Amino acid sequence: MKNRTRTNRTKDRTDSAAASLVGEAYEVEVGPVAHGGHCIARHEGRVLFVRHALPGERVVAKVTEGDEDSRFLRADAVEVLDASPDRVAAPCPFSGPGKCGGCDWQHAAPGAQRRLKVAVITEQLARLAGLTPQEAGWDGTVEPAPGDKVPRGQVPAWRTRVQYAVDAEGRAGLRRHRSHEVEPIDRCLIAAPGVSELGIEKRTWPSVTAIEAIAATGSSDRQVIITPAPDARLPLVELDRPVSVMRIDEQGGAHRVHGRDFVRERAAGRTWRVGSGGFWQVHHQAADLLVDAVLAGLAPRPGETALDLYCGVGLFAGALADRVGERGAVLGIESAKRAVADARHNLADLDRVRVEHGTVERVLPRTGITETDLIVLDPPRTGAGRPVVEHLAALGARAIAYVACDPAALARDLSYFATSGYHPVSLRAFDLFPMTHHVECVAILEPVEEAS
Repeated sequence: MKNRTRTNRTKDRTDSAAASLVGEAYEVEVGPVAHGGHCIARHEGRVLFVRHALPGERVVAKVTEGDEDSRFLRADAVEVLDASPDRVAAPCPFSGPGKCGGCDWQHAAPGAQRRLKVAVITEQLARLAGLTPQEAGWDGTVEPAPGDKVPRGQVPAWRTRVQYAVDAEGRAGLRRHRSHEVEPIDRCLIAAPGVSELGIEKRTWPSVTAIEAIAATGSSDRQVIITPAPDARLPLVELDRPVSVMRIDEQGGAHRVHGRDFVRERAAGRTWRVGSGGFWQVHHQAADLLVDAVLAGLAPRPGETALDLYCGVGLFAGALADRVGERGAVLGIESAKRAVADARHNLADLDRVRVEHGTVERVLPRTGITETDLIVLDPPRTGAGRPVVEHLAALGARAIAYVACDPAALARDLSYFATSGYHPVSLRAFDLFPMTHHVECVAILEPVEEAS
């Protein structure tokens, strides 16, 4: 069927600027899912990245970004003409075109969401690493966390850290997709019960621009981190549960207002201090699942040495230290100063663990380490990059565990490892961000001669 064009824009344009296509509406056949929470469609030879659509559907796509000179356009599916059997009514009233940008796939059944993530990982591995699932040691599935496998139309409440934006009227909400505009909400379905019970959305927040709510796993600790408007005083914070309060100053520094300046998380058999809103996995089961996957893949032995890179508050370093024992040694490297202080506190009882402050690129060469048995790296979304990968490969580790929150970065780094003599022998993917396009992976790599 030929595509029909629906348009309400004027035909006027100047020679000096390309005419905007925002607001144009095109009837398109939706193609495969792409990395980033959208699907690919085409109209008159131009690529559209369409949100709120599913592969195989026919939709009316309204352009949200792009002009006549753009290589591609961004669009929302504002009308579904032929629906996929995987489509469901979005359970959240704040999900949909022009609304909250947090959940990409509320309109897809839970099982379909995981199949979409399988397709994205498969495509990224092939395009950026030249690997099939079999060559990556992956069984081609995305595993839900225990308890998250819910029926169609239901949403697991998994997110233990929620960052709210506040509009000019003091209403808490979430950002719209690729926008600074705020979508006020009265609840967030993916928020963990410990966040929802605080009642953030029930109150107005005068002179506040942002609120982060944290509900620790394994303890009763609750914390809110408030960013006041410039030159504004912090309002009185009264919530539905006892809570610690932090304030962010105009330079981005965090200051304690009331209660502790940290929360206590429980994972891998230990309690972890996480201060000032520092990094911790947002899914309440993620820390344990990822530690288990890393340890199963590496199989640490007593007396071995290990590196934990981008180590945060020491989660993997602590787990490795327990396995390598008193004759072993673990070095962690972390760039966030507060996280380093927390890691040293958390692992103070393990004299075989040392944590250094700084970037991996700067600190690792200074350590003088020329070989190690095991490596864990959990880099930021951008990945580790070629220089770091080449340095790690030169250390001759018998096994490397790569924890990745972005399949594109993982695939790029796997290609760098391949040219440096390492190949994945197993890969697991976890659906630790239900209702969104994000997915967590754990790849285990070994030297090519051993892998073959």
